[in-house]
Amino acid sequence: MKKILRTSWRYIRRSPYQALAAIGIMSLTLYAAAVFVLIAAGSEKILVHFEARPQVVAFLKDEMERSQIDSLVLKLKASSKISSVVYVSKEEALEIYREQNKNDPLLLEMVSAEILPASLEVATKEIFQLEEIAGLLRKEPGVEEVSFQEDVVQVLQKAITNIRTGGIVLISFLVLVSFSVVLMVIGMKASSRRREVKIMKLVGATSGYIRAPFLLEGIFYGVTSAFLAWGAAYTSLLYATPFLINFLSGIALLPVSVVFMLLVLAGLLLGGVIIGTLGSLIAVRRYLRL
Repeated sequence: MKKILRTSWRYIRRSPYQALAAIGIMSLTLYAAAVFVLIAAGSEKILVHFEARPQVVAFLKDEMERSQIDSLVLKLKASSKISSVVYVSKEEALEIYREQNKNDPLLLEMVSAEILPASLEVATKEIFQLEEIAGLLRKEPGVEEVSFQEDVVQVLQKAITNIRTGGIVLISFLVLVSFSVVLMVIGMKASSRRREVKIMKLVGATSGYIRAPFLLEGIFYGVTSAFLAWGAAYTSLLYATPFLINFLSGIALLPVSVVFMLLVLAGLLLGGVIIGTLGSLIAVRRYLRL
């Protein structure tokens, strides 16, 4: 095993620029993958944050009786699409209004509980069900007006879809490029050592013994690239954390746990090893017929 490792290291040292090219391309690929995972995980947390809030607010007519309100609440809770329904009375609405405008006394002088409507705050299990629930509430006779953050919902839907689609396309392209680079680099080295391989076969070397240094070289590229990409992604995240905390105020998204980042590292290592191993294996089979 030590001899195989020394042989693999010798192959890398003899062509450092090819090794740097392979590591550079693979690092870029895995960095993009790490950033995509972080963005995807962050967008999911933001989505969960909005899903946990009262997303549809139905303002009730003043003449609506409490028995009618209770009946509507039970009807809503019976739906499998709704996670919670909260009734907000006129007095509670006044308290919320006072809290929101406590720094502006002029806005508090002319407002009383009588002029504020009671309401139902409805949260759906999936944010994409908001529009449907809002439409159902608008048909209720005791509901005067329905409000929900339609623009926010549409932006979140489009953003998450675009992030997933764009990330998958970009990473797939970069994986293909990385695989091609590893295949080319290992293939060039294998091709230049055909005579050496023939001699090794004549003296009884097995195909596995001949193939091993090239496979270890590919694995070395993958592991090195994974650590570099993870380090760059983690550094970028730490650098951007203060800005993101201010930008995403109120959303418990940061700081990212060390456990999650270690899982990202494990995924990058696995991806790097797979790309390096497959690229090396195909190159050896193609150029050395092993």
